[in-house]
Amino acid sequence: MNITKENIDALNAVVKVDITAEDYQEKVASVLKDYRKKANVPGFRQGQVPMGLVKKQYGKSVMVDEVNKLLQESLNNFLAEEKLDILGNPLPKMDGEFNWDAENFSFEFELGLAPEINVDLSKGKITKYNIVANDELIDKEVENLQNRFGNVVAQEEVAENSTITGVFANEEEGIETKASLTLEDIKGKLNAKKFVGSKVGDVLELKSKNLFNEDTKLAASLGLKVEDVAELAIPLTFKIEEISYTEPSELDQEFFDKIFGEGVVSSVTELREKIKEDAEGQFLQQADQYLLNAITENLIENTSFDLPKEFLIKWLGTAGEKPLTDEEAAAEYEKSEKGLRYQLIEGKVMMDNDVKVDFQELKDYAIGFIRQQMAQFGQMNPEDKELEDIAMRVLQNQDEAKRLQTQLISNKLLNLYKEKISFDEKEVTYEDFVKEVYK
Repeated sequence: MNITKENIDALNAVVKVDITAEDYQEKVASVLKDYRKKANVPGFRQGQVPMGLVKKQYGKSVMVDEVNKLLQESLNNFLAEEKLDILGNPLPKMDGEFNWDAENFSFEFELGLAPEINVDLSKGKITKYNIVANDELIDKEVENLQNRFGNVVAQEEVAENSTITGVFANEEEGIETKASLTLEDIKGKLNAKKFVGSKVGDVLELKSKNLFNEDTKLAASLGLKVEDVAELAIPLTFKIEEISYTEPSELDQEFFDKIFGEGVVSSVTELREKIKEDAEGQFLQQADQYLLNAITENLIENTSFDLPKEFLIKWLGTAGEKPLTDEEAAAEYEKSEKGLRYQLIEGKVMMDNDVKVDFQELKDYAIGFIRQQMAQFGQMNPEDKELEDIAMRVLQNQDEAKRLQTQLISNKLLNLYKEKISFDEKEVTYEDFVKEVYK
């Protein structure tokens, strides 16, 4: 057997595999001998079927199977030994004159070669946002917490601060749904005026159109889908069943302990510091996600290299379960090119900076992730053995293991980028961050 490679250009090559009868005959003979032992042919005892009959019935299919096995194995070994960095998979070059009745065979495969890449992390300008929780946001969160943990007090009639519970109805549309709302949910002064001063048992005459500030609230209140209420214009009745308001909780130790646990916070100053810390921790996750996306876009834009486009289009046409037409494959290439470019850039960055993930790191990351999830459900101190057992079960699922590995690699790369890249840093409030980033 002989394998040779011919470079067409820097990104394309052809591998030729020559297989002679000597390469496969011994294996074919062994398989046929085993077939003979097991064959059930009328007129012959098992194991006594003439070899000529076995060869006639099975010889060609066994030979084709063994040649294909030898071809795949030898091609894979060649690619590994030559350390060829290829894109996609080798594509067989079809020969209309190929003949399986011959003894010696020649196979050719097209290869798409990965390009040489130089990644310069200093190119381009990237803004790194540092999101701060300002006094206005902290004030609002303190108020929200006071209301969330406050005392619900019944009211005789609807006022500006009321929560109103009742039943929306429309007999023709089959609507009869219980809902709770506040005057802040109601759109327009005329609609709000219908509620103010109403008492339990009163029935209000309303219209669905322009009743709420948001379609989501209207849909939830009527038990409908959001897409079904956008143009909805029907009369409604609303029978009031309960009226109440929330008396804000006092900023005392009982309140602090209820929110953060006993003794964690012991003053309003510490409360505000804790809210600021927690909020900025959440903001950091969003800022980091934006930063990683911005870095990705910057690297793609500022790292130039060619790809074996024609080969990749041809490969995409055959890679899926269903073959694609040339036009479909070209369209698929256009959709996937950007992602492929970043995969190659990311691989080069990881290689240049020795970024790796071993199993112990992945297991530790999985344990940390599981610990966070358990804490959300009130399990604050799980045993190490329990965490490790859950992590091992999670990692046995290949999809979950791959997802966690991707997250861990992204975290490592982001930390690397933060060390290596010079950013234009900008301190903003969360509101300004949203305005600038999600314009």
